Amino acid sequence: MEYKNIDSQHILVRLDPNDEIVTSLMQVAKEEKIELAMVQGLGAVKKVVMGVYNVPEQHYKANTLEGAFEMLSLTGTIDTMAGKPYSHFHIAVGDEQGAAHGGHLNEAIISATAEIVITKLAGSVDRRKSEETGLNIWKF
Repeated sequence: MEYKNIDSQHILVRLDPNDEIVTSLMQVAKEEKIELAMVQGLGAVKKVVMGVYNVPEQHYKANTLEGAFEMLSLTGTIDTMAGKPYSHFHIAVGDEQGAAHGGHLNEAIISATAEIVITKLAGSVDRRKSEETGLNIWKF
């Protein structure tokens, strides 16, 4: 992984083969002391673990895909929970037949490269656990 601050609000991140997306972006967030940001990206992955949240049961069903996939879209936020970097990312990937798969991103391993833009936002937002949904939600 390499990244570059291109101005006071934008960081370009390039991920390389075998880099893991969430771990890499959390490393950038920690190094750059990011408290609030939007994330968007694209690239290619060889393994992705993504989930769909079941609200009544308050848990994610994880789906793992392995093979050749285009990362059609990576989107999400970086903020904090208990003062530490926290991520909330969703991903959509396309398989070799052109079918799309998506969900909440748990893990994704890069096959070739990824190009990700982090847009820092003014201020900060921390998270708290919602008793109603079981999710870690923004605390205003």
